[in-house]
Amino acid sequence: MAEADYTNNGTVDIKGNPANKKKTGNWKACRFILGNECCERLAYYGMSTNLVNYLGDRLNQGNVAASNNVTNWSGTCYVTPLIGAFLADSYLGRYWTIASFVIIYIIGMTLLTLSASVTGLKPSCDKDSCHPTTGQTAACFVALYMIALGTGGIKPCVSSFGADQFDETDETERKRKSSFFNWFYLSINIGALVASSVLVWIQMNVGWGWGFGVPAVAMAVAVVFFFLGSKLYRLQKPGGSPITRIVQVIVASIRKSNVQVPADKSLLYETVEEESQIQGSRKLEYTNKFKFFDKAAVKTQDDNIKGLTSPWRLCTVTQVEELKSIVRLLPVWASGIVFSTVYSQMSTMFRSARKYYGPTHGSTFPDSISIALPL
Repeated sequence: MAEADYTNNGTVDIKGNPANKKKTGNWKACRFILGNECCERLAYYGMSTNLVNYLGDRLNQGNVAASNNVTNWSGTCYVTPLIGAFLADSYLGRYWTIASFVIIYIIGMTLLTLSASVTGLKPSCDKDSCHPTTGQTAACFVALYMIALGTGGIKPCVSSFGADQFDETDETERKRKSSFFNWFYLSINIGALVASSVLVWIQMNVGWGWGFGVPAVAMAVAVVFFFLGSKLYRLQKPGGSPITRIVQVIVASIRKSNVQVPADKSLLYETVEEESQIQGSRKLEYTNKFKFFDKAAVKTQDDNIKGLTSPWRLCTVTQVEELKSIVRLLPVWASGIVFSTVYSQMSTMFRSARKYYGPTHGSTFPDSISIALPL
């Protein structure tokens, strides 16, 4: 076949061969990724949306304890993607990271379903309350944190894996990539909508076994969707840890703190190839911000050690610009903390409203009323 039949961004197929444009990627691969994402989000929100009520009703936890446990677990779900992203970028690649962590995810979902439905694992309940044992509580939390670990390998990789299916050097495929993210976001919201309405109703009216069982089945469907498209996927090879590259720029800048940056920025160090040192990634243009880090790209006589250039002494302009991009995003990231703190209350305190009535009220209402509010 002609060279034009293959991608130019370094992607390969599942067998490690150069990715064929006609046989891999594009929408024929993305339909499996979108189906996987929709089912995975349905499973995640179907399990997490009403979780505070489950901890209160079945594990006999108070409002504060249940809300605190849910926010701690939810926070873990947003920290573990750092692990998944590091493994995907440095060692495994996105496909194998998703494939590995999705198994942990489905095991956690299955265990959670069993802990809510199987005698011996589910707490025994009477008319007034439930009485979970230490082992039953432990089984529930082991399942939850297995899910948190599993989502850490999926959340940071799926959207990027979808982007890998489009060759950015091809004008037509570049336009399709923009459209993919619109469909990707739609698939997330479809899954969340079904989970926050239908599944919450099942949990409150049919039972927690069914309420967690349906998300577990949805997760199993997500796994099937993902692996069905394996032969069609384009895989980007691991390009090394971005954390390491960032630290290298900082170290090189400090080492050269006394070096003068040339007025002509074209003299700064950069590879001669069309792509950057990261296979499949384009070079980044120089920006006139945070000039201290430019010192890392100034080439001196001491930069060559035994004939080789050490990345801890000399970095490319693209590598420096990676760090600058992150620094520019820090204010946006910091402002998101405040928003996330407020937003998290929708799935904890606002979701479970309890009213207590003393004997002087003369009310026939039960001592505790739980109200589930859909997200």
